[in-house]
Amino acid sequence: MTTTHRTGQVSVDAMIEDLRSLVEVESPSRDHEALTASAKTVAAVIENRLGGQAVLVGSEAGPHVHWSGGGEPRVLILGHHDTVFPLGTLARRPFRVEGGHATGPGVFDMLGGLVQAVHGVAALDDRSGVEILVTADEEVGSRSSRALLEERALACGAVLVMEGAADGGGLKTGRKGCGTFEVTVTGRASHAGLEPAAGVNALIEAAHQVLDIAALGRPEAGTTVTPTVATAGTLDNVVPAEATVTVDVRVETAEETERVEAAFAALAPHLPGARITVRGSVGRPPMPGAASAGLFALARQLLPGLEGRAVGGGSDGNFTAALGVPTLDGLGAVGGGAHADHEYLVVDAMAERAGLVAGLVDAIRSTRGTGQPATGAPQRGAGR
Repeated sequence: MTTTHRTGQVSVDAMIEDLRSLVEVESPSRDHEALTASAKTVAAVIENRLGGQAVLVGSEAGPHVHWSGGGEPRVLILGHHDTVFPLGTLARRPFRVEGGHATGPGVFDMLGGLVQAVHGVAALDDRSGVEILVTADEEVGSRSSRALLEERALACGAVLVMEGAADGGGLKTGRKGCGTFEVTVTGRASHAGLEPAAGVNALIEAAHQVLDIAALGRPEAGTTVTPTVATAGTLDNVVPAEATVTVDVRVETAEETERVEAAFAALAPHLPGARITVRGSVGRPPMPGAASAGLFALARQLLPGLEGRAVGGGSDGNFTAALGVPTLDGLGAVGGGAHADHEYLVVDAMAERAGLVAGLVDAIRSTRGTGQPATGAPQRGAGR
């Protein structure tokens, strides 16, 4: 199966071969040994299809992979090779292609997108100005890769993010900012039967805090504040001395980021003697629609009827958009089930998406070659 781009051909069979190679090297976040093996496989796929050298960039999270086509940097293709699935998932859910779907851990988020990007660039006769960066820690916050991906985004001036497509194959033209907060309640232990009043019950205080925290959400402003995990206590006859509450936060604007972070900092105990400690922040800033507008217009010229959607999940595109660098997300696999056992990729869409990457690279280089900005996005630094 092939589809013809004006500069070359994309083979779906070859993409499936490379996708199998990536999926069958498991790459759970924070597993340095597994991620090292995965990074070497990613680098081998890139070098085999594109030539040149894919450099492994060491970090505390695991190796990132960086490849450059040479010349003046003009477009950064951004992805990650870490997945949320623990070692052993592959044995239970091996890579398969059946009924038009490819399945296996990470096919949709986001190994399929990486393969499509590599083959899209391979279809270009001229690969100059293109950089590919595949990070090792996107699923766990991008702490070790953020400085590098921001540096390369600023150097290139346009970013294509290979995260999986929105429902129905749409591109992701906006994303909420997201973060995690951990609220720790410190009380005082005592015997629950002999002298319960001598203690300070951290679990009861945590219950008060959960209600206060949930009230911070403003759905009408796109802000969700969701307590997700709670732990407390040690034994059934001991007044709990400590409790923790983990909270997921999603926001659409910088103003809401500031409000929510200030509200967490201001949390106060209800029970005398209880203490509250808060850690965390909105680590990924919102990605506004303005950051993707120009690039999305180029994509619509290549694939008329293509839809754009704002979504709640975050990606590394949040970071690059916050710098004012034009950023278009959701260019990866068409499919669904991210982070779930039913994760899948639509095989028949792979060639078209690879061709879209190739067309966007050509369009961005052509537009920037005129001395005009690639999009109507904000100037660099506008998101700071």
